[in-house]
Amino acid sequence: MSFQTINPATGDLLKEFPLQTDEQVIAALETANKRFHEDWKLRTVADRIAVVARAGKILKEKREEFAHLATLEMGKILRYSYLEVDLVIGIFEYYIKNAEKMLAPHAIVEEKEASIISEPLGVILAIEPWNFPYYQLARVAVPQLIAGNVVLMKHAENVPQCALAFARLFEEAGAPAGAYTNLFCSVKQIGLLIDDFRVRGVALTGSERAGISVGERAGRNLKKVILELGGSDPALILEGASLEFAAEQVLMGRTYNSGQGCVNIKRVIVVGKQRGEKMLSLLKEQFNNIKVGAPTDEATTLGPLVSEKALQGLLGQIEDARLAGGEIIAGGKRVDRPGFYLEPTIITNITGDNPLYKQEAFGPVLSFYVVDTEEEAIHIANDIDYGLGAYIFDMDTKHALEVAARIDSGMVYINSCFNDAPHLPFGGIKNSGFGRELSELGIGEFLNRKMIRVAH
Repeated sequence: MSFQTINPATGDLLKEFPLQTDEQVIAALETANKRFHEDWKLRTVADRIAVVARAGKILKEKREEFAHLATLEMGKILRYSYLEVDLVIGIFEYYIKNAEKMLAPHAIVEEKEASIISEPLGVILAIEPWNFPYYQLARVAVPQLIAGNVVLMKHAENVPQCALAFARLFEEAGAPAGAYTNLFCSVKQIGLLIDDFRVRGVALTGSERAGISVGERAGRNLKKVILELGGSDPALILEGASLEFAAEQVLMGRTYNSGQGCVNIKRVIVVGKQRGEKMLSLLKEQFNNIKVGAPTDEATTLGPLVSEKALQGLLGQIEDARLAGGEIIAGGKRVDRPGFYLEPTIITNITGDNPLYKQEAFGPVLSFYVVDTEEEAIHIANDIDYGLGAYIFDMDTKHALEVAARIDSGMVYINSCFNDAPHLPFGGIKNSGFGRELSELGIGEFLNRKMIRVAH
């Protein structure tokens, strides 16, 4: 096993990085732990912010380099790579501006002699995926470094150059060795780190299976863990929605990042048979007009999937859905060109016993449902194990808010696709995991909120 750069647009292996040895991984942990106890946690918040601010400034200066690297390694359309880099710059700026206030002591109203102070926990191990190769890292690293924790970062095996580039930001900004450490390590070595008492918290964004494994191991070691495990997010098109507007939002929400996002729209549920027929017609026309192509081509609206494995997995899901009675309305096949391309796909007639009814399709595959009543729409939206995000379309926003309160999810977006922002908390419920990243909630996940009471 090694970390490899394989260009998804061509399938070519470009670069390879060897795994670190057990001795190197443990040495990295020792350095990080020593840095935390003897240096990083002892610095003022303002001092830590200064280091992180320099890293953010370097990222801004190297915006173009970082964008092209993400496109090369995971196939993201170039203009979307720029959007990701800009979002990460926003995360830096948000915490640089607000973290000192977030971390300040605050009095307990009911007892003036008591207060709460925020203290870091220590070494935080983060395990992050490839689909947003900088955003996923920044959601953990930026707030936790400012909070006074140190971070060991294990990125995905297929974006090693993105991982190294992000680590260099902190090195060039003057962060001391051990404050932020990139690891090229194995699953077995991750287990060794979780078992080590010096690691005080674990953050994972990944699959449900990975979440079970990491969560179980962290639990056995009595360690705080936050898990973001994906979802099969529904978009409810209610009777008061504009179908044309909703169709545009669904198109973007399903195909953005080649459909490879935890919070992408994956299921559409339309209330009303006639409206369902019209909505399906609109979506079919839009899907058929999608331009599949190289991610560096400005005309491309759908790039490749990240890997051959990801492509084959989706083709298998599509075939299983068809065999179970699902009807493929658009797409469903591999695109005949080099690289890992899938036709944008719409599947209807998905019954409760169809495997796709419960599954997450991590790519440009849209499940489409039509129901008679709003109650049925809410039932289908909630009748899965996931609970990350959801979308509601209705011109009557008061009513949409009432429906939103009945959806089992960590986030609900009304009359838009997604709107990730540094000040908005990100996370889910049920098998989508627990804990939050971003906003003030995110910086607080790995803090000791210590109560101090003075008696006179």
